[in-house]
Amino acid sequence: MKPKFSKNNLHNFLKIFLFLGIITIIAYLLPNQDTFKYQFETGKPWSYDLITSSFDFPIYKSETQIQQEKRNILQNFVPYYKLDTTVLHEQYNRLKKDYYEKHGEEPKYEKILWNTFKSIYQKGIVSAEQHQKIQEETTSQINCILPNKVIHIVSTDDIFSPKTAYQEMMKLVPPSFSSYNINLYLVENLKYDSVISDLSKKELLKNLSLTSGIIQAGERIIDRGEIVNEELYLILNSMKIEYDKRKASFQRSTLVLIGEIIVITGLIVLFFLYLHLFRPRIFNNLNNLLFINLMILIMIALASVVIQFTSVSYYIIPFALLPIIIRVFFDSRTALFAHIIMIAIVSLMVDNPFQFLLIQIAIGMTAVSSLKDMTQRSQLAQTALIILIAYILIYLALEFIREGELQRVNWQPLIYFTISSAFLLFAYLLIYIFEKIFGLISAVTLLELTNINSDLMMKFAEKAPGTFQHTLQVSNLATEAAKKIGANSLLVRTGALYHDIGKMKHPEFFIENQFGGNNPLSELDFEVAAKTIIGHVYDGIDIAKKEHLPEQIIHFINTHHGLSKTRYFYNSFINAHPNVLPDDSLYTYPGPLPDTKETAILMMADGVEARARSLKDYTEKSINFCVEDMINSQIADGQFKDAPISFRDVETVKAVFKEKIMNMYHTRIAYPEIK
Repeated sequence: MKPKFSKNNLHNFLKIFLFLGIITIIAYLLPNQDTFKYQFETGKPWSYDLITSSFDFPIYKSETQIQQEKRNILQNFVPYYKLDTTVLHEQYNRLKKDYYEKHGEEPKYEKILWNTFKSIYQKGIVSAEQHQKIQEETTSQINCILPNKVIHIVSTDDIFSPKTAYQEMMKLVPPSFSSYNINLYLVENLKYDSVISDLSKKELLKNLSLTSGIIQAGERIIDRGEIVNEELYLILNSMKIEYDKRKASFQRSTLVLIGEIIVITGLIVLFFLYLHLFRPRIFNNLNNLLFINLMILIMIALASVVIQFTSVSYYIIPFALLPIIIRVFFDSRTALFAHIIMIAIVSLMVDNPFQFLLIQIAIGMTAVSSLKDMTQRSQLAQTALIILIAYILIYLALEFIREGELQRVNWQPLIYFTISSAFLLFAYLLIYIFEKIFGLISAVTLLELTNINSDLMMKFAEKAPGTFQHTLQVSNLATEAAKKIGANSLLVRTGALYHDIGKMKHPEFFIENQFGGNNPLSELDFEVAAKTIIGHVYDGIDIAKKEHLPEQIIHFINTHHGLSKTRYFYNSFINAHPNVLPDDSLYTYPGPLPDTKETAILMMADGVEARARSLKDYTEKSINFCVEDMINSQIADGQFKDAPISFRDVETVKAVFKEKIMNMYHTRIAYPEIK
């Protein structure tokens, strides 16, 4: 028997997958804790807090120092050259052969010629390029390696190039030898031995020290405001080199990673627990859960990129975007909680976590407090300005406490705060994008939908004027009730305006649009009449989808009658057929039941307003009975069992309805006629 994989199990699996995925991605995004986080230049002030060494490390010499010391060591280096003794005999025999073939006799003064050749070739002839290089170098000697591996020192002044060898030859032989073209037989026999020379250089440089001291663990290095001189630059650069070396330590990196995962897991668990315990609507909606966690991931990823791959301050990142956007779609508490979780994780990356946390927590509070409901574009600009002021005040206050002197205050972060606050103006565009991607709904969108001069509302008023007036009255009742019990008044107002939009299709079947004429429903069977009335829910959903209304508004259309019955036709059938048991499903609305405070308020307002229209007189007693009887019957039918609304809330709603209906239908003074 195969196990059943219900929709609820699938949702739970996806939540676990999302939970583990977030932890994995965040752990990957966090920079290595053995990474050197500071940017510095020679001659510039140190813009970070006091740093001390957490481990021993050597002070590495600069490249300039190392090269200079290498040059000093190699000043006395004597290069190695190999002498090829076979060239002498090869070239002399070639000369004799060429001379004999040309003149038919042996060269004159052969002994003098041989001795001169031998003298020059024994000292050595190098190539013209090598000879020039020897002259340019400071060394005055070379090591000459003979074929028998014996090495002897040769003065560079005694070494010849082909040109100088010829000139020397002409000095030592009689003038008649000038016709011999001796320069053709003076070739290179002394060659630079790069292998032995390089080995010799390495041996000399082996004792060259690359360091010039050591910094011990706990030793003070530099504090904010100090100028980075050459000495401090070497120390800081040495610390950076050591950090890079320590990255390769598998054991240390593993321990750091384990610690980071524990912290991240704890924070994400707290966030999921908060949503599960206090915001079940968000937690049970995968779309909303994915959106909020994606927002957290985006901000953490942005911080990771800026910290690891740029030299700008992380304060340029608009961290306040997160609470602003989440506040627009959800509530202040969720926005602030998500913001705190996000900055707590980002604090693992920054160089001054205490200051970062203090500033960003205050900024998150400022953001959610200054943007209760974003109903106008100007509110976003005002919020950005307030956040900028908060940034400046908090940062300067912390700087004054830390430094104690105005001259030591680092003013540069104020520029980053200004840029960060300016980025907040893009929140309006992001809100629009997220609405379309995740199917969310903002206060701005709700305000646009409440415009009764829109094409859809004008068409509604024209086709079903009585129903349209009914929706306006229901909207007023529901809005006031929502304000009193802390529900989303703008959302319930919008839902109320569209809850009966389906009556546009057949307005003549509804009493409020008949104006005293014959009721066409009276000519139909009770089941058919009930089906016709129930049909306005399906018609409303079809119209809403064609008009691309948000799912949240369609939900009001779907739930405003819950699972209630069309009592008029149901009771009429029983009265007409006392011995027949009616089919309840033919007289029952499709539901579902209201599952939010807002949808519950709409159901109460819709029923009370419709009942109030049927009153013969509007007295305090009749209105009280109307409201109490209507809402109590809905409670008795179990219409609110899925809604998170308390009995106290219900009593508050009743009181609001009684007061509003009394004001709407108050008795007017009759004007006397002229007799």
